Amino acid sequence: MLIITVSHNISSRSQEKEIMPEKDPEIIKEIEQFAEDYKDSSPQEILEYALNRFGSGISIAFSGAEDVVLIDMATKIKAQVSVFSLDTGRLHSETYKFFDVVREHYNIPLEIFFANREKTEELVLKKGMFSFYKDGHQECCGARKVDPLRRSLSKRSAWITGQRKDQSPNTRAEIPVAEFDLAFGDGTLVKFNPLANWTSKQVWDYIRENDVPYNELHEKGYVSIGCEPCTRPVLPGQHEREGRWWWEEATKKECGLHSGNVRSQS
Repeated sequence: MLIITVSHNISSRSQEKEIMPEKDPEIIKEIEQFAEDYKDSSPQEILEYALNRFGSGISIAFSGAEDVVLIDMATKIKAQVSVFSLDTGRLHSETYKFFDVVREHYNIPLEIFFANREKTEELVLKKGMFSFYKDGHQECCGARKVDPLRRSLSKRSAWITGQRKDQSPNTRAEIPVAEFDLAFGDGTLVKFNPLANWTSKQVWDYIRENDVPYNELHEKGYVSIGCEPCTRPVLPGQHEREGRWWWEEATKKECGLHSGNVRSQS
């Protein structure tokens, strides 16, 4: 495993070998210090640290355009990176096709974690296929997204997301470049957000300049892409998240994958 030398008060112990997170105040201090020292660093610098610090214990969560940008950057740092995605059972056909596009373009394995069968069957039996229009998306997302994410993250010490501060001003405005994910794991799971300070324009500039593949739904007016029933194109002038769960109150538009954002903003 390639180890880089990292300045900014990262302990020499963590520079010399891969250390999996433990309930250790030194690691807490290390990540908090990193988040402060690298808060204005480029995504590539943040990725380089994260990939080499956690090695095989870290993975990129892939669903949208931001995540493919991260995959493109990561594969230029390391030949092989771990990438996973979630199949809720209700994705657009274009998204399923895009999984294979990314797998083949970057020649990487792509782990797919599927919706919880028992919970999904129970929900549909009790409430039907579209209960979220009546009582909110949390229960459906819990079975189809949160459960498989929890299973994926149980195998990891850290994960990398494509969250940006301007994606959802109500819930993501304060996300740091690195944090402990208290919503999953035992409180020691590290979460990196290398694109936290990037805008949508920067993401798409990078995509065009580097010939990064993207979901064809973007050409049909979709900006933020989730499940087929709960995602629609946005109109000119609308914020990208307005196409997600459009029937619900805007300040709580998180599916549970980043539920810590809602708590931190409340």
